[in-house]
Amino acid sequence: MNTFAYEVHHPELLTLRAAALLASITTMAMGARNVAHVAFSGGATPRALFKLLATSEWQSRIPWARTHIWWVDERCVPPGDPESNFGMAQALLLRHLPVMITHRIRGEEHPWQAAYLYERELVTGFNLWAGALPRFDLIFLGVGPDGHIASLFPGSAAVAEQKHRVTVDNAPAPPHARVSLTLPVINHARNIIFMATGANKGPIIKQLFYTDSDLPAARVRPTHGHLLWLLDEALQKAASLPLLHQCQ
Repeated sequence: MNTFAYEVHHPELLTLRAAALLASITTMAMGARNVAHVAFSGGATPRALFKLLATSEWQSRIPWARTHIWWVDERCVPPGDPESNFGMAQALLLRHLPVMITHRIRGEEHPWQAAYLYERELVTGFNLWAGALPRFDLIFLGVGPDGHIASLFPGSAAVAEQKHRVTVDNAPAPPHARVSLTLPVINHARNIIFMATGANKGPIIKQLFYTDSDLPAARVRPTHGHLLWLLDEALQKAASLPLLHQCQ
């Protein structure tokens, strides 16, 4: 059985909690290193967070001028495509920020070319030496009903990738081609926050929390960092989780 730290909130409070954690973690990063690196996932889950962060109150609470914004994964479509993770963030958040430092995955390129270019971006942005992993201050993740995270899908070779920082995988649903950070990079982060909502994800959360699952989501285990699941009340009930902050 897996053991994960988790919190349960009303959906609106869940979004506020995620924003507050982002503010706290980026502020601490500024004090320690004068820069912060945050990576966002795509999908529907971060929409409410992006909308909240775009408000004037939260714009002033995040040190955006020295926060590098990265993406955990991207669909291989142009940035103007409705399926683009960057495009969603641009529409809901980025265009509202007075200052931003973004590092997008070039989904309009051939998938392996996009992966190569993004790996180069990581090397430059984090000033990495050969073989070193970037250390994000915070990575936001969601989880699919099949247990996939980022664009790493169950049973694929991409889940086991150890050599590269960025890889390519094929999603069951279109657009199929995806570019994603690898598990070693994700697990090297200082903080990882899962945001998961909705009773429809109850079965996968129950499997992840109550069995010795080897699904991609279960393999997110920070090597020298902190992992927290933020769940809404409907999902907590559907997954039969105790109304506690930790699943024992």
